[in-house]
Amino acid sequence: MKQRAFFAYLQLTRPANVVTAIADIWAGFAIAGGWAFLVSDWSLAEGDFWQNLLWLSLSTIGLYAGGVAYNDIADAELDAVERPERPIPSGRASKNRAIWMASLLLIVGILAAFQVNFLAGILAISVAACALVYDYWGKHQRFLGPINMGLCRSGNLLLGVAVAPEVLEKVWLLGMLPLIYVAAITMVSRGEVHGKNRRSLFAGFFMYLVILGAILFLAKIQNPNYWQVIPFLGLVAYMIFPPLIRAIRTQSPQLIGKSVKAAVISLIIVNASLTTAFQGWEFGIIVLLLLPLSLWLAKAFAVT
Repeated sequence: MKQRAFFAYLQLTRPANVVTAIADIWAGFAIAGGWAFLVSDWSLAEGDFWQNLLWLSLSTIGLYAGGVAYNDIADAELDAVERPERPIPSGRASKNRAIWMASLLLIVGILAAFQVNFLAGILAISVAACALVYDYWGKHQRFLGPINMGLCRSGNLLLGVAVAPEVLEKVWLLGMLPLIYVAAITMVSRGEVHGKNRRSLFAGFFMYLVILGAILFLAKIQNPNYWQVIPFLGLVAYMIFPPLIRAIRTQSPQLIGKSVKAAVISLIIVNASLTTAFQGWEFGIIVLLLLPLSLWLAKAFAVT
């Protein structure tokens, strides 16, 4: 019985998605030059940089898991009608206990970020605030909702970059990439329950194309071996476009859900692509190693 209850609360955190959030941090860390610095000076690899990577990874686990748990808490009454199998409406998880768990996760996420530096802590607070605003308000806003959700991911990527505040001052605009990508996912996801959102599906399609083009452009600017990013981008396209095209053709809620799931999991590949653009394919592969873990977890836990 206790094991079943534990599984229900774990389900609220969407573990497969949490792995994609870790990929945000690792990509941001690579953009900040963290991994390249580790490789070039192994005497420091055992010190602050490894600790910072671990602290930031723990931070994003708390922030993401707490944020999505609050999403279910906020939707408990609606889910009782549309998704009665979810942990809270099904009675497998207590709403009050879920609130305690989600709050604790957010606090852990914020405190872990402050272990790195003050700027990381402020970013963690911002991500937590954006998540709560989305859970209780943003998701109901047709235009601002996708932007709100995208800001959560933007803050998460920049949280990884915050390991080097002087770099963050120069590259903060990179936060636009996850903002656009996640905004596209949010638009597409609006048809998961009722379908018939072809306009949003087409908008998501073109926004994905913009992201792939932008990453290729960045790679060409940052890396003389920019072609290394092309296989990563090809893998992103392979993951997200076939299910999205099928969803556009049918507008079936089930196929839309599959498209959203593929796009969420593909955030890991997007992050691997960004990492490759700035640090080379070797570091991109490290981020990509998170993909099998996320896919495995997605078989046991809901992604959307």
